[in-house]
Amino acid sequence: MSAFENRLALVTGASRGIGAATAEALAAEGAHVILVARSSEDLEKVEERIHATGGSATLAPLDMLADGAIGKLGQAVGGRWDALDIMVLNAAMLGKLRPVQDIDPKEFSQTIALNLLASQAMIAAFDPMLRQSGKGELVGITSSVGANPRAFWGAYGASKAAFDTLLGSYAEENAQTGKVRVHIVDPGATRTDMRADAFPGEDPHDLKAHDVVA
Repeated sequence: MSAFENRLALVTGASRGIGAATAEALAAEGAHVILVARSSEDLEKVEERIHATGGSATLAPLDMLADGAIGKLGQAVGGRWDALDIMVLNAAMLGKLRPVQDIDPKEFSQTIALNLLASQAMIAAFDPMLRQSGKGELVGITSSVGANPRAFWGAYGASKAAFDTLLGSYAEENAQTGKVRVHIVDPGATRTDMRADAFPGEDPHDLKAHDVVA
């Protein structure tokens, strides 16, 4: 039997990069994967690759910043399945790298909204289903800049520091029951579009591929 046979997984930011690779890896090990991202077209490509290897997936095109969208997703998933075994919080935005005093307030708000507030909303929406699993796994994809401040990375780093604290608190809250285990994963330098935006002069072939992280 495959490692995740008959288990249900949900991955945010599943249309590309680490999210897509993680979704495909979970499906390859037997999980049915709910693919969450804004782009229907990109999600369909991931679904096609999953089906090509004998896996199964459900598409959930979603703007996680839209009012009430995450709550509606939780209701839709809960109406079809009783429990959620694995949830991977991967969706994030980098924003422009700039000095703290020059951070654009609107972009900063969007970064915090997606990287932090949407993650809390996902936990709120799916906590009952993760607990119902009895062996729920929550995986949060983070970055070293959350713990180690770096010049010009203030907005993104602040969002990831808060993200790490949020998930750490959730882990402590579930430590006694053991119904949900929390894993905060820093993949390090990886060949992704976000990395290319941050380091445009870097040779991507010097970095590990996102499927290695998955």
